Amino acid sequence: MLQPDITLHGTPLSGHAHRVELLLLALGLPYRYEAAPADVRRSDAFRTLNPLGQIPVLQDGDLTLADSNAIMVYLVKRYAPDSDWLPAEPVAAAQVQRWLSIAAGEIMHGPSIARLVAQFGFQDDPARAEMIAARVLGFMESHLAGRAYLAVDHPTLADLACYSYVAHAPEGGIPLEPYPAVRAWLARVEALPFFKPMPRSPIPVRAA
Repeated sequence: MLQPDITLHGTPLSGHAHRVELLLLALGLPYRYEAAPADVRRSDAFRTLNPLGQIPVLQDGDLTLADSNAIMVYLVKRYAPDSDWLPAEPVAAAQVQRWLSIAAGEIMHGPSIARLVAQFGFQDDPARAEMIAARVLGFMESHLAGRAYLAVDHPTLADLACYSYVAHAPEGGIPLEPYPAVRAWLARVEALPFFKPMPRSPIPVRAA
C-alpha cells in the first residue's frame, strides 16, 4: 500500500488550496499544512517549489506539483484510481473536465476575482467580474435544475473544484439568493461527511 508523505502549501482563505484540502480529507490521506502567505510566496525558497509563486503547492515525497486542479487529478490517480471522484467512463470524465475548466475560467474570473478585489484590494475590474459571475451562476442554476451534482449523479472533482469560490461569492458582493439550485448544491457539498468549511473573509460586503 502506498504510504503518502504529503505537504500542502496554501492559506486558509485560498479557495484553490481549500479544494485540494477537501479532496485530501475525502480520500482520508494524512497531510501536513504549511502556511504560505504572500511574503512566503515571494521567497526564493518557495519559488523553487513554484516559480510562479502561486498556491497551492503539493509535495508528496520527491514530487512537487502546483495547480489545484492538476493536484486533484494526481491525488485521485495515485491514491484512489478506482474511486468515483474522477470517473473512467469517457462521457463522465469529459463532464468532470468541463467543470474543472469552468472552475479555472469563469468561476476564477467571476466570483473569485470579485472577492479578491473586495477583500484583498486586488487590482482588477469589479464590474467585469460581476458580469462574469452573473453569467456563470445563471448557467449553473439552469444546469443544476433537476441535478444533484455538477458532472454526474454523485460528487466528483468537479464539485470540489467549483465549490469554494461559489460558496464565498457574497464576500465579493455577488449575491446567491437568486440561485436556489446553486444554493441547494452548495448545501449538498457541505453535507458530505469529510467537509471542512473555508473560513469567511473578514470584510462584510454589500451585494451590488
